[in-house]
Amino acid sequence: MANGGIIGPINDPTRGDFTTTFTASGTYTSPGFGPGQADYLVVAGGGGGGGQGAGGGAGGFITSFPGGTKLSVPASPTPVTVGGGGAGAPGGPTSATPGVSSIFLTITSAGGGAGGSRNSSSGSGGSGGGFNFNQGGPAGAGNTPPVSPPQGNPGGAATGPQPDESSSGGGGAGATGGTATSNLGGAGGVGLANSITGSSVFYAGGGGGSVSTSPTGTGGVGGNGGGGPGPAAGVGTAGSANTGGGGGGGSGGGPNPPTGFAGGTGGPGIVIIKQVCASPTYTVASGVWSLS
Repeated sequence: MANGGIIGPINDPTRGDFTTTFTASGTYTSPGFGPGQADYLVVAGGGGGGGQGAGGGAGGFITSFPGGTKLSVPASPTPVTVGGGGAGAPGGPTSATPGVSSIFLTITSAGGGAGGSRNSSSGSGGSGGGFNFNQGGPAGAGNTPPVSPPQGNPGGAATGPQPDESSSGGGGAGATGGTATSNLGGAGGVGLANSITGSSVFYAGGGGGSVSTSPTGTGGVGGNGGGGPGPAAGVGTAGSANTGGGGGGGSGGGPNPPTGFAGGTGGPGIVIIKQVCASPTYTVASGVWSLS
């Protein structure tokens, strides 16, 4: 075909889709072609890890990609809320805080539940926080408030106090948090992978639980997507940034009653929007535009 009177290779403009990633709250504007349909991934902030305690729950994980029902996106600007991660407990007797919800249009994913500390219970949320050895349970519930399909899972099972004071892992988007056993904190529940950006990335893993009194105990590893261990005499690891991962539990230390070490902070969430080009007249191309 002719391009501006010059004979050259075919360079017909083609329709395109637009992917926008929010790692902090902001405003989404439909990119030039008015209202349309969009896939989405909305992940909330992960819960903080308990002090001398359990792993935080992952932030809620809600997505339409692939194959789900898309959202109708207006032409007008739309606010987007990206939830922050909950603070880890600064010491053994104190409480961690839950993650913050992420919101896009009608989709709200709930913040992850806080991991249980020495003197505080586990929290419920997108995924629930793990139970603390001293409290004995129950673990925090996941998928709270309930949506279908579920946005998360509960924290690790409350099996009662361990002789070495080990605590369970927080729930993840893909699995319940791991149970604490002798000398081993429960692992964080695994997250889920999503490729809405074109690359497969794990999101919303739970935080690992701690071991407090055993000198040879090992903290539970964080779930894929975030979270971390709370090793003996150590600080819990923070959830990975913009994955909604739960914070790891901090282990014990100091005189009786032990003060404990701080739990890790939950990872902030993320919102990803992939809008489909709905107009047959909207085109995108690189290079030369046809002047015919």
